[in-house]
Amino acid sequence: MAATVQKFKLVFNVPVSSLEACKTAIFAAGAGRFPGPGNYTECCFTTMGTGQFRPGDMANPHIGTVGNLEYVESAKVETLCIGEDVVRKAVEALKAAHPYEEPSYDVYKLENF
Repeated sequence: MAATVQKFKLVFNVPVSSLEACKTAIFAAGAGRFPGPGNYTECCFTTMGTGQFRPGDMANPHIGTVGNLEYVESAKVETLCIGEDVVRKAVEALKAAHPYEEPSYDVYKLENF
């Protein structure tokens, strides 16, 4: 039985104003590529919503002010990463491109059925 490459899903939230920059960065790191004969790249699913946060006393917020509840029109992006090396590079690229000092993201390990 041949070994399969592990798949991951990267999910992150980003202000709409920085959406394209973050997608460009993660795709350059190898995220969003589907294996197979179609050679699809830059694949993701994006939904719009409203994020909220209250910066703490030691925060240096990109948007809003310390202590005040802030609401931001944001995008949630979900994309596939093939291999642990790709997802690690994509997270690194996301952190570099994202305007927030603490970007919201999740990485899920996917099962192969």
